[in-house]
Amino acid sequence: MNQTLSTSLAQNTQILDGLFTNCDDIKKRTMKLGSDANVDACIYYVEVTVNNLSVEESVIGKLISRLMSKTPQEIYQYLSANALGITDVKELSTFDEIVMGVMIGDGVILIDGYDKAVKIKSKGYPMMGISSSERENVMRGSREGFADALKSNTALMRKRIRTNQLKVQEFIIGKESNTTVALVYMDNLVRKQVLAEITARIQNLDITNLTDTGIIEQLTEESDRSPFPQYQTTERPDTAVQAVMKGRITLFVDNTPVALLLPTNFNDFLKTPDDYYERYGIVTLARIVRYVAAFFSLCLPAVYLAVMTYHPDILPANMLFAFASGRSSVPFPSVAEVFIMEFAFELLREAGIRIPGPMGSTIGIVGGLIIGQAAVSAGIVSPVIVVVVAFTALSSFAIPNNELSSAFRILKYFLILLSYALGFFGIVLGFILIALHLASLRSFGLPYLMPIAAGDINQRKDMKDMLLRFPLKKM
Repeated sequence: MNQTLSTSLAQNTQILDGLFTNCDDIKKRTMKLGSDANVDACIYYVEVTVNNLSVEESVIGKLISRLMSKTPQEIYQYLSANALGITDVKELSTFDEIVMGVMIGDGVILIDGYDKAVKIKSKGYPMMGISSSERENVMRGSREGFADALKSNTALMRKRIRTNQLKVQEFIIGKESNTTVALVYMDNLVRKQVLAEITARIQNLDITNLTDTGIIEQLTEESDRSPFPQYQTTERPDTAVQAVMKGRITLFVDNTPVALLLPTNFNDFLKTPDDYYERYGIVTLARIVRYVAAFFSLCLPAVYLAVMTYHPDILPANMLFAFASGRSSVPFPSVAEVFIMEFAFELLREAGIRIPGPMGSTIGIVGGLIIGQAAVSAGIVSPVIVVVVAFTALSSFAIPNNELSSAFRILKYFLILLSYALGFFGIVLGFILIALHLASLRSFGLPYLMPIAAGDINQRKDMKDMLLRFPLKKM
């Protein structure tokens, strides 16, 4: 909006209030200036960038203090003649300049009777003690991660998207905890029905205490019996920004660094933030590897069990003899050794998570090697099942999203039971049931299998960013 300011503070603030509608992280503070306190003024700023207006602490405070002792005419003369002599002070004449000044982290003062705004350099967007995300490691890209403080997290979004189209709506949830929840979205890109739906679900929450986004996730998801996640989680600002710029919504809860992204689909869980920072060839290869890893993490133990129990004839003779030799001293049936090794690896995974620091990963790696070798030497399991279960665990670690990986871990046992009962027919039946379930899932009205299903909603543009990632110039 390239309109110039008028001398009427009421008219200027009315326009700015409209531009900053639903931007709850942008604050407006009114004040009275002049020796008789008869000159109206106000200041706009992003909440975390201007934390005080005291004389000792900020340039803004020093300027306001000087204006407090002057008459109205002296205030206007001072602003036009001397104010710009103060370090990092600049006059702004249009609303576009004011919006940009606020978005970059400065404070902007408007005074009644003066047709210019005064932008004063503030401390800007601070680091806020932010550390990198440990759950979402990338080879390239930002090293910043979300913090526990909601205001810091919304500021990290605002720092990357400097436009008044980025809205921050805040709610207070929890009868006793009174926890702040924020929705961050692009007003010109978001689907209004999705925004209305998540707003209604949040406002209808009737709980005493809210401590994490996981509680909102469970209370507002459409299908609470599905093992598949219906929200995407992230601890990275760049991931949240990419989602918001695609018309999605980011949900923050105070006191937790994990944000929720909605709506979501199956394909979103197999993407990583640096998929858009690397060349399309290597990204496409990495995505193919992830999809193959997801397939193996879901069905490899079931395939092994089906082959050993019902279909050994599909193996070459040499391989069949090697498998039979390895199992000759095992006293348990194939299904028992599969469950023994799967339970052992689940135990190691859980122990590695609970043990703090580098010791946790050491326990997982060394424990797996020792237990696997000891189990084979003792004749409890065959060498092949150790390889199968280890490869399955490795494949699950290649899935970028922990929630999707956990869903595959659960469904893996479902396929194992079906393969033990029906062989390959059971595996095919399991895949059909899983596919039907995925086809029935919806995330805020959108199909879970987009863009394979209902891709015409976006004119099938999302097909360029699925298994194959097209060059950015063609996306």
